[in-house]
Amino acid sequence: MIQLLPFTIEDSFELISKIKDKRMLLQFAGPAYHFPLTEEQLESDLENEKRYMFRVLDASEQNVIGHAQIFLKENTFLLGRILIWDENNRGKGYGKKIMKELLEYGFNYFDRETAELNVYDWNAGAIECYKKVGFEIDPEVLSEVCIDNELWLSVNMKINKNTFESLKP
Repeated sequence: MIQLLPFTIEDSFELISKIKDKRMLLQFAGPAYHFPLTEEQLESDLENEKRYMFRVLDASEQNVIGHAQIFLKENTFLLGRILIWDENNRGKGYGKKIMKELLEYGFNYFDRETAELNVYDWNAGAIECYKKVGFEIDPEVLSEVCIDNELWLSVNMKINKNTFESLKP
């Protein structure tokens, strides 16, 4: 079972220690943060009343396994900055469980009918995970960033509350 616990400034060191380089930071956070990730950058997000930051707990192991955020936009909420610490835990279903928990939280606590996220098009594993939860790619919303002379294309994915509810067991 996955639980979302409030992220506090005291949790910064653990998150910062997981971000090894600027490419990993860009994949994790998009262009909003700058390498190296600092406590000040995280503190700025903590002070933003539209941003909700979480430590992700594997309750069965009583172990924090990652980080995630929800950002409130005008008509939707954005899931992002999702990171599973240990690469050995990736591909084991944690991503799907985290997404469901974030969507449950978002649709229950915020007056929004749609959730969205952005993901780089080369991150096929993440895109598949999001599709399994019910997200669909919105071909109208694309953005790009350049890193180390490479162009990364970010695609937007959306799910509405009714779709999410209909996919529950």
